[in-house]
Formats: sequence, C-alpha cells, structure tokens
Amino acid sequence: MILSKRSTLLLIVPAYFIASLILAGDTARRVPNIEDLLHFKSVGGTSISPDGKWVAYTVTETDFKKDAFISHIWLAESASGRKFQLTRGEKSSSNPTWSPDNQWLAFASNRTGDKNQIFVISPEGGEAVQLTKNETGINSFAWSPDGKSIAFTTAPSDKSKVKDRKEHLGDFEVVRKEYNHSHLWTIDVADALKAPSAGKEHTKGKEFSIGGFSWSSDASKIAFSATVNPDFIQGFTADIYVLNLRDNAVKKIVAQPGPDTNPRWSPDGKQIVFQSAMGKKLFYHGNSRLAVVPAEGGTPRSITDEFDESPFLIDWKPDGIYFLALQKTASHLFRAQPDGGKITRVTGPDNLMAGSTSLTHDGRRMAFTAASPTSLSEVYVSDVQDFSPRKLTDMTEQTKSFTLGTSEVISWKSQDGTTIEGVLTKPADFDPTKKYPLLCVIHGGPTGIDRPTLLSGTRYYPIDTWAGRGALVLRVNYRGSAGYGEKFRQLNVNNLGVGDAWDVHSGVDHLIKQGWVDPAKVGCMGWSQGGYISAFLTASSDRFAAISVGAGISNWATYYYNTDITPFTIQYLGKDPIDDPEIYQKTSPMSYIKKAKTPTLIQHGENDRRVPIANAYELRQGLEDRGVKVEMVVYKGYGHGITKPRSMRAVMQHNLAWFNHYIWGDPLPDFANPDVPKKEKKAADAD
Repeated sequence: MILSKRSTLLLIVPAYFIASLILAGDTARRVPNIEDLLHFKSVGGTSISPDGKWVAYTVTETDFKKDAFISHIWLAESASGRKFQLTRGEKSSSNPTWSPDNQWLAFASNRTGDKNQIFVISPEGGEAVQLTKNETGINSFAWSPDGKSIAFTTAPSDKSKVKDRKEHLGDFEVVRKEYNHSHLWTIDVADALKAPSAGKEHTKGKEFSIGGFSWSSDASKIAFSATVNPDFIQGFTADIYVLNLRDNAVKKIVAQPGPDTNPRWSPDGKQIVFQSAMGKKLFYHGNSRLAVVPAEGGTPRSITDEFDESPFLIDWKPDGIYFLALQKTASHLFRAQPDGGKITRVTGPDNLMAGSTSLTHDGRRMAFTAASPTSLSEVYVSDVQDFSPRKLTDMTEQTKSFTLGTSEVISWKSQDGTTIEGVLTKPADFDPTKKYPLLCVIHGGPTGIDRPTLLSGTRYYPIDTWAGRGALVLRVNYRGSAGYGEKFRQLNVNNLGVGDAWDVHSGVDHLIKQGWVDPAKVGCMGWSQGGYISAFLTASSDRFAAISVGAGISNWATYYYNTDITPFTIQYLGKDPIDDPEIYQKTSPMSYIKKAKTPTLIQHGENDRRVPIANAYELRQGLEDRGVKVEMVVYKGYGHGITKPRSMRAVMQHNLAWFNHYIWGDPLPDFANPDVPKKEKKAADAD
C-alpha cells in the first residue's frame, strides 16, 4: 500500500527559475511517445562537499538492452558550474557521500558482483577503489567525523545452515519467524584502501535490527534506531540506541510506543534529535515530530508540536536543526531551534518544491533538487542564510523537441465541503471554449501527493502523450494525501474509498461545470492506493467510460489476511474483519460489485506482497460474473511496483491502448498477441 515513506520528496522550483518550454508555433516539436517518456534521464540525490566546493549527484538513464535503470555519479563545481561524469560502467553507482576532508567520495555499487559494496573515488577522477568485501552486501553507510572509519549496516546470514536444511528437507520458509537482522560494522579506511575489508562487527544477535544511524562528533559513539526484527509490521517497535565503540556496549535511550527513527547528534555531542511518533500508536496517518533527548537517555522532548506536517530530519547544525517538510504541493527546508522555539522556513518562494537537500559541514551552504511546471528536476546550490539558488544542471534541455502539456494546481469543494486540490494538465494548445476528454490519475499512499511538475507521468501512465492527443489529465490529491496537515490526512480514517470517491467525483464535476470536459469521455486509473480507489469507482459508479486498476485492493478482508503490512489496515479501519465486518463491507469495492458496468483493465505484479494478487483475481472474477468487460494482465516476477524498463513499457502500452479505445474509439489490440517491432524482437532475442 505504501510505496515509499514520506522521506521520498520529488519537488519543484518556481517558474521564474526556468523559462517556459512550450513555445507556440514551434513546428519542430512533437508529442512524446512511450519510448520517449521512458528514455528521459533524471537527476537524483545531492551531496554537497563539506567545504561547499563540489556537489555530487546521480543521473539515471534507461538501458533497454540490460532491462535496467542505470545510475551514475556526476560532479558539479559550485562556483563555476563546471560538471562532469565521475563514475561509469554497466552497473549503477549510488549514494555519493563525501569524506570529511573533501578528498574522497564514497559510493555504493554492485559493479564487482551481485551485492552492493562501498567504493571511494577522488573528485578529480581516476579509478574507484573498493573498500568492502561483504558477503551479503552493504545497506547504508556513513563516514566517521575524523574520516578514519566508515560505518555500515549489513544483514549477515548463515548460508551453510540454510544450505544444509535445504539439502535435507527441501526449500521452505516459516512465516514471520526467519529474519536476517541488520547490524553495524565499521572499516578502517586506511587499511581498506590497501585491500577490500570485511569490516569489524559491533552489534550482533536477534534482539534488534538496525535502521538509520549517525556518528557522534568525536567519533566514539554511534546512535541508531532499531526494530525488534526487520519485518515491516514491526515499524512501531523502532527505538533509539547508542553504541559505544570502545567496548561495543549498547544502551537504549528512547523506548516509547510508535516509531522513533533517524537519529542525529547535536554538534556538542550532548543531545540527539530524532523523528518520533511521540508515543502515539496511530502513526500511519498522524503527524510525526522531531524530538530531542539527552545522549545518555531521558525523557524525549518534542520541538515541532505546532508544525502541522511530518518533518524529515536532515541534520543538526550550530544554528539549529534542519528538516524538510511538505506544504500542500510545495516543499521547503526549515530550521527548528532545539529548545522548541521558533521554526523558520529557509527556502522560498511559497511554491518552491525543494528536495534531496544536503548541507556543508558548517551549515552555511546547501544543495538541493527541484522541478517545476516548466522544468525537469535540476540540481541547485545556494547560501542558507541568504537563499538565492543557482542552477547547476540542464536536464530540461532533453524536452526541447517535444510538445508537452501545461500543469497547474486547481481546487474545488468535495461532497462534504472539504477543499480538495489536484494537478490539472492541459494540452499545450488548450482552448477553454472546447470540451476535452478527461483522464483521472490517482496517486498511491494514501499519504502520497501529486505536484505540478514537467513530465509527471513517465512510468505507468503516459500523461503527456494523452495531453498531446487532446485530453485533460486530473491528478487528485484526495483526502489522506500528505502536505495538507494532520486533520486532512485523517479524513479517510474509517472512510477509505467512500470519501476518496467523493473527492474524485467532485473534481470531475468541477471541470465539467467549467465547460471543459465531455462527460461521456471520462476515464480513471491509479496504482496501489490509487488502484484501490479506481477499483472502488469501477464497482460503485457508472460515470466513467473506462477504468484501470493497478495493484489495487478489491476486498479489505482479503487484503488484511494476506498483506505484509497488516497494521496499516488496523490503523485506518480500526479493527480486524472479525471484530468489525461492517467497516470492511463499507470500504471494499467487492461490496458494490453488483453496480459495476465500467470496462476495467486490471494490472498487478505476480509476487506482490503489499497488495497480494488475490485482490486482482477477486475483482476480475466479480466483474466477469456480471458481464462487465474486463482484462487482467499479470507482470511476471514483480512485487508491488513494476521496476524494469521493458515491463514499464508494457504497463504504459496496455493503459494507452485501453483508454485510447474507450475514450477515442481506437481499435483495442489483443494484449496476449501484441505487435512487436522486428528490431525490438531481435534485440530481445539477442539478450
């Protein structure tokens, strides 16, 4: 259900940074097709060097031959803007992290095997040096403040024990009993530069599994968060611990209900700040807080009670504690005082969507990524006190030959009077006197959010291809979406599907009242929670010409008993299906299936554990039993998300064909026997 936590922020920058790309009358431009959408390169996380001279970032591109998205590290010089590619090869390099003396850039890669290892490379270029040789691969890592060590987490497994059991008894798994707990290790950098090191183990056993961590300023201790085991359902057990590296003694310093995660030390090493539910057991839809606790332990003290969104902690600098947070469709960097006093917004203007932020050692300079309605995500650098961002990349240049839609934020009143926002994408030549087909695309989460960025739909739903054909596309930030405060996020508690449907219906009605939409040509689609809302609409409404359900829930009882994240259901619906069957009936699409009339495409990953595929089969059979046109496509080998280019191409082609048929009247192809270009077939055969 939750594709990713709120820490993943893909955000935007105001229009004055980038001139508009849509130039009327430019006949050289064309509408992007699916191949174009999948081939656009994108920038990833920023890492500004401690002295502010360099900004490292990743660029991801599509490799259809290897059926993979490959990321490599680039460097930009802050002062001159000079940039160049630092890593190369057939395997990705990720998570660029600077040494404290600015001399090395560490990164993770599986370039020497199938497991991630830590490498370092000079910012001046040259060959990368492998530092770790870990049997099970590296998860996260961080330099010590003195640059002498790197700490990392890994989840060692007893391969010989597993092999012996398999040879004697065959292959099996005991459900929710077998885990590889993640633990902390360190390497001595000087030694590892001579030869890759397995590292030194500092924690072990089955008492906890480590998540985020950070070093103390004197490099003698590491604070970390840990759950009782790595199972996703144990998120509420996350507490804060401190490891003393001198004797490997571990002390729990925060133990309260709900998750406590992502610890960061104060500059003087006396306190620790962390993200916290502050003892609230219902934390999926509530605001998290930033809390401070003495490094030796004590009573945690929240410092962001008055801030009505969930903060994502960045770092603690001499002038305050920095965090990112949403504000409707925008996102900003904020600074909080550790005494719980004033919270200051650092970035601007109001509609800026700043993400992937990193700070220099002294906290005076920052790098971040941002996109806008007229630009792809770009890398920027700025002073913190005098925020005046300067662009370092030019990823938007890729779009110069394409005619793209224009996106803007609109709002309307839902059935119960709640104000709902959405992102409306219009054709480049939009004429308000004409009526257009309307396609609704619903995000996941439910605590996701859609933003008015250029080329928003480049993976599952070809939004700009449809806009280029002459459609409006509405992405609804329905009740429960992040960015609008805690009360808004809780409006679909015990009202999932029902209230969400109000928000979609009212958005469609709003655009029809504007005179812009042909009511006979309206479609709806979405993935995960968006797939659930689409399933609810296909079962309970007849106003849509076609619907696509991606990895969606059809029956909450089926979902609850099969998902890998059962606490999600309890937090939103209150009880399990035995104790409160009525709430499960009210919110399940299958309860309304007798009303279904809408042609429905169902898309699902074969091995989905978040929304198990039984939900898809249940919906498909229910529709077929009532004579409703239905197609179901299962994407082999995938879980909740479709993550490889070729299969993403299939997902988009299936959606494109489905809606082109029911909205525009195009012939509906045989999904089981698609036309495959000869050159594509040869390339696939050669792989």
